[in-house]
Amino acid sequence: MNTIRRLIYREVLATIALVALGFLALFMFFDLVDELQYLGKNSSAIAGASAYQLRHALLYVALLMPNHLYELLPISVLIGTIVVMARLAQSSEFTILRTSGLGPWRALQLLLGLGAVFVVLSFAVGDYVAPASERAAQLLKARYQNRITLGQTGAWLKEKQADTHFIVNVRELSPDNEMRGVQIYEFNRKGLIVSSTEAPLAIFGKRADWLLLHATRAEFSLPAGGADSASAAPQAHIKRSTVESFRWPTDISAEMISVALLKPDRMATIDLFNYVRHLKANGQSAQRYEIEFWHKVFYPLSCLVMVMLALPFAYLHFRAGGIASYVFTGVMIGISFFLLNNVFGYLGTLRNWQPWLAAATPGLLYMAVSLGTFGWLVLKR
Repeated sequence: MNTIRRLIYREVLATIALVALGFLALFMFFDLVDELQYLGKNSSAIAGASAYQLRHALLYVALLMPNHLYELLPISVLIGTIVVMARLAQSSEFTILRTSGLGPWRALQLLLGLGAVFVVLSFAVGDYVAPASERAAQLLKARYQNRITLGQTGAWLKEKQADTHFIVNVRELSPDNEMRGVQIYEFNRKGLIVSSTEAPLAIFGKRADWLLLHATRAEFSLPAGGADSASAAPQAHIKRSTVESFRWPTDISAEMISVALLKPDRMATIDLFNYVRHLKANGQSAQRYEIEFWHKVFYPLSCLVMVMLALPFAYLHFRAGGIASYVFTGVMIGISFFLLNNVFGYLGTLRNWQPWLAAATPGLLYMAVSLGTFGWLVLKR
């Protein structure tokens, strides 16, 4: 059995590596072509700063590769395993292995062991390597565009503190992890505004606070009982002040700002989990981020589904040159799985489905199809 395992694992690993490298080379070419439009440009306000050059574009594209690998790994596992299984079936090697005692369930167990390796690899790349490299790529590009921003208004967050709650707007995040264009609005328990603070620049403190530089504050107050007076309208008082620095205590961390400004599918699972907890604690909708969190949990497990889908190809009878059509079928299955994952994510957000169900449904559907095909093609024939 060890000999059979080494034979199949060696072939499958080599083929998956070749398929993954082919996909990564293709995506690297597309990303590089997309970056050519920024060459020679410099949006930085720093005088004498160097422009965005080809070496910067190549480094930026290279930093995007771990995220592409995370996205493409299940498809690569499917195609690579199909190619090996089909080749073994065409050369009758798999028939010899079957007569040597490799039964259907043992073959399935053997491939699931290999799939478990890719589950661990996918989780490690998607949760540790890809988020770090993605952030490094965005910061690299921000040196020349001078900002990381989302849309026209930046990121909006909400936080509750004791008897008040705050609405915070961060327009941009600089390459030095500084916030620009910060606005903080404070409301009391009745929903009336208490104060507003604006600062062109803010930095994250060493403790749970922000340090706002050159801040402008406006404090609003109403006379006691003024709102209940029927004879005269209450007179609001506004006190304006400008301070060199203003320390605001908050639990909103740099990771939460990154989640709000960057794409949630590029973030680590723990960062998404903390951000979902923050949104729920402050009464905000977390449906999109919950679906993405569960997607990050279930997506590595799709490698197991892929090897299950590939196993029935070993029990097909191939004619000479007939492998290409089955490999093409495997490619289409992999692409459809990738598309269905995205579609169910959007549908779950629009239809307000259970987040874990929206994330797990594509994998469950393809696992049912693979088990059904395996049962019909292997056990019933």
